[in-house]
Amino acid sequence: MRDLKLELSVLNNGQVTEMPVGSEALPVGVTSSVPEKSWADAILIRAFEERLFQLFSEGRIFGTVHTCIGQEFSGVAFARSLEPGDLLFSNHRCHGHYLARTGDVDGLMAEIMGRETGICGGRGGSQHICAHGVFSNGVQGGIMPVSAGLAFAEKLRGSGKIVLTFIGDGTLGQGAVYETFNIVSKWDLPLLVILENNSYAQSTHQSQTLAGDIVARAEAFGIRSMHADTWDPETLAGMAAEAVEYVRRESRPLFFRVDTYRLMAHSKGDDNREKAELSHHWAIDPITRFAETYPEQAQMMREEASARVTAAVERAELAPFTQLDAIVGLREDASAWRRAEMAGPKERVVNRIYSSLKKNMALDERILCIGEDIVGPYGGAFKVTKDLSDLFPGRVRSTPISEAAITGIGCGLALGGFVPVCEIMFGDFLTLAADQIINHAAKFRFMYRDQVRTPLILRVPMGGKRGYGATHSQSLEKHFLGIPDTKVIAIHHRYDPALVFDRLFATVDCPTIVIENKVLYGEYVSTDAPPGFFWEYTGEEFPVTRLRSRAKPDITLVCYGGVLLDAEKAVDRLFEEHEIVAEVVCPIQIYPLDLGPVLESVRASGRLVVIEEGQLFCGFGGELIAGLRERAPELGTRVGRLGAAPHAIPSCKPAELSSLPTADSIVEYVVGTLAGE
Repeated sequence: MRDLKLELSVLNNGQVTEMPVGSEALPVGVTSSVPEKSWADAILIRAFEERLFQLFSEGRIFGTVHTCIGQEFSGVAFARSLEPGDLLFSNHRCHGHYLARTGDVDGLMAEIMGRETGICGGRGGSQHICAHGVFSNGVQGGIMPVSAGLAFAEKLRGSGKIVLTFIGDGTLGQGAVYETFNIVSKWDLPLLVILENNSYAQSTHQSQTLAGDIVARAEAFGIRSMHADTWDPETLAGMAAEAVEYVRRESRPLFFRVDTYRLMAHSKGDDNREKAELSHHWAIDPITRFAETYPEQAQMMREEASARVTAAVERAELAPFTQLDAIVGLREDASAWRRAEMAGPKERVVNRIYSSLKKNMALDERILCIGEDIVGPYGGAFKVTKDLSDLFPGRVRSTPISEAAITGIGCGLALGGFVPVCEIMFGDFLTLAADQIINHAAKFRFMYRDQVRTPLILRVPMGGKRGYGATHSQSLEKHFLGIPDTKVIAIHHRYDPALVFDRLFATVDCPTIVIENKVLYGEYVSTDAPPGFFWEYTGEEFPVTRLRSRAKPDITLVCYGGVLLDAEKAVDRLFEEHEIVAEVVCPIQIYPLDLGPVLESVRASGRLVVIEEGQLFCGFGGELIAGLRERAPELGTRVGRLGAAPHAIPSCKPAELSSLPTADSIVEYVVGTLAGE
């Protein structure tokens, strides 16, 4: 491949110095020797992006369009230096990175046009792509810890492969970026972070929002940094190759600032920059200068690129729009119940969780544990991980206080073929990881058209009654119910938690939040029941537990997790003191929720009370009752809910107990409900 010579002036700290071509005194000018393929790739990317604007104006693509016109050489320079198997993660402005790495015009065009032949079957569209080792997501900053998790997976595997992640200067306002800098530096992960500095976050210039020096941010974490720009493609390509080689050789992170300029709007037409500024950057644009200097070669490349893009559009329009699977309805058949028997030793809940972790880590080297203070001898705030770090060196990692990074790295590990178990020290802190759960882990499988799985397990101690106060005692799981492609399960002491985790490890293929009520840790696992009652289970993967007697129930109580402790005490008192037969239905999997067992019980009792430890508004109970009403309106069920008081949880023990459901309050509520009929 012959080289094409092109002399360019270089942007220096935001200022362009114009120098005469051929001058011997070029303090910031360079003579660029760039392979013809790199120019062709850059021109192809531009032709593709320009066609997207046309298609959008014609109503032939959906949503929005974020183009990289003017920034093409950022992707081209780094793609040249990658090896097969290296991974790349991009953001909402991902088209150029994908095309530079893959050249897959057809697959990307069909994807953006919403067609079945797209790389994600039209599900992801412009911002959410996955093919040939390239990923993207449209949420700024959140891809950083996910990329770090992918890099961690490659390091653990010893593959010698590296991960690149592209971010923008606007992303530097995101805390997840700095959480990730800290961990990738401390753990020596092979992650190359490329910051495309185009000076704008949407329409806001960085002078309004960015303090300090960009490069100094990464250097503060002990990360080597480099700096080049897209106005000098040759130097950028050479430094990109050096950066890639460093990350691969040293298995260390590197931060690379690429100064560039976005010549078109942030998306579609939202652009309020000065015309003089835009005209200036169009004039110094490398592709513009290339076309002026080598018009014949540029025209040939342009025609070839346009032909490829046009053919891709035509082929895409021959394919159907993406089709989605039908929604599965409620199971209406009666549940198959079996009498409960103890399957393991009578141990405390905390020890049963530990036993399953220990057993499964010995069986499957893909299982890892990460979280705050989980390495021995401390072994986590509730001692679940005990000595696992001694038994499985390198597979149990204590992290900084970085819930977003913990969860995001776990997500990346899951994408990379591992089964990470992330411990969030207190459930209250799950809110800090919400973006990683909701906008990343939960979405990848669907929007990437089932090409990936994210078997991420989040262990989350929840609940009050231990005097920890307002910020360490909440039950916030309702905020995570209803997230697509995510499971939420709540263990309890009447079904062996070790069996729950065993099955989870054997079957997990989506993000799964495990609610572990803190009061339950010290309870013994057993099938002991009040006199005249017995426990039984359904046959599902995560069974529903039922406490019942042989008599017809007067009322059905539905609860989950730690509330079962108080519910079963209430059942005993209701029978002994008030001759009320209550039946308890306690699902382990609370989302997606199988209403069948509840429906069966309520059809027998005719009355329902749902008890939960969290706030009632928009809670589990409200959703359960609405679901029953929708699916079985003929029941005419008399229903009620009991939950936490509508204020923060106090530390004072008597006040705390008065704020949360207890056996006393359940008995009082049920008796009052029946007396009022």
